[in-house]
Amino acid sequence: MIEIRELYKSFGNKQVLRNVNAVINAGEIFTIIGPSGQGKSTLLRIINLLDEPTAGQILFDGVDIHRDKSRRMEFQRMMAMVFQKPVVFDTTVRDDIATGLRYRGFDRRIITKRVDEAIAVIGMEGFGERKARTLSGGEMQRVALARAMVTEPAILLLDEPTANLDPVATGAIEELIQRYNRESGTTIIMSTHDMIQGQRLAHRIGFLMDGTFSQTGTPRDVFLTPKNKDLARFIGVGNIFEGFIHATEKGIVSIDSGSTVIYAVSDLPAGKRVSGCIRRGDITLHLSHAERMSARNVLRGTITSILPVGSVSEISVDCGINLTARLTWKAVEDLDLHTGDVVWLSFKASAVHVMEDAAVSI
Repeated sequence: MIEIRELYKSFGNKQVLRNVNAVINAGEIFTIIGPSGQGKSTLLRIINLLDEPTAGQILFDGVDIHRDKSRRMEFQRMMAMVFQKPVVFDTTVRDDIATGLRYRGFDRRIITKRVDEAIAVIGMEGFGERKARTLSGGEMQRVALARAMVTEPAILLLDEPTANLDPVATGAIEELIQRYNRESGTTIIMSTHDMIQGQRLAHRIGFLMDGTFSQTGTPRDVFLTPKNKDLARFIGVGNIFEGFIHATEKGIVSIDSGSTVIYAVSDLPAGKRVSGCIRRGDITLHLSHAERMSARNVLRGTITSILPVGSVSEISVDCGINLTARLTWKAVEDLDLHTGDVVWLSFKASAVHVMEDAAVSI
């Protein structure tokens, strides 16, 4: 439905977007995730025709929306946008939600019907005659969403719509977004810096870093197989190390990190400079090397820290490289683990995700 081709955007001497490319399918929720200041809002504003690109194209069904000026109003009416900070008018909730329909010249009876339906969908029956500006932040954002949804846009753009809301309000907005997409089939493009939210809502994700998409794909693809160590670090994979492939044998490579050798599954050749990452949950901790271990990687190390993280504890171990395993609090107590204890870590070669470094080969 939407194709972004070699898009660039600069403000003065500052380049915000560079060579952004993506295809967004009709009916999907496409989530743009990235740190603050990476151009997420700018990209949404360009799609919504609120800003002009410095170079590149955005195509709707093959038509360049920024070049075809004669259809600008038509393209704008295909879209609706909800901003990070809830925006409501100095009117009643009912009149606020009806704003876009009035501008489009809809019949009064249709407006009344759609507004009534929208108020029911957002769960705000009885709020119709309330002043919109007296509502809470979460309620205002629901009204802003309803105002966008009643126009039945082909594309709904959401710029970090829950960034300023508490967890309860955030949950209500997320449920509303999913239900609306499921029932209407509307294409939704949403920006967020909340990776968990991105995983929950998206059919596909685009990670916007340094002004460009470093990777796009399904949540499973992106979070399990990040393309580079910067992305792996950002999404919190943990246990990132660097080295070079020392040898290969039947799809198994040995990676020399300088102080430790790690075995992994990869088809990269010997001599290649790489980074690797291992998810905390894929590492098993043992008190003794005598314990039965079937994993290819078995490393001896010393516990350097035990930190509680929610319902689990993260055990950091110096094995020549620093690795972190994740155990329940009860497991930590049962194993009687303390800082300074000598332990063994084991993990399978298939648990190591190998990423080719940009640096030259050895």
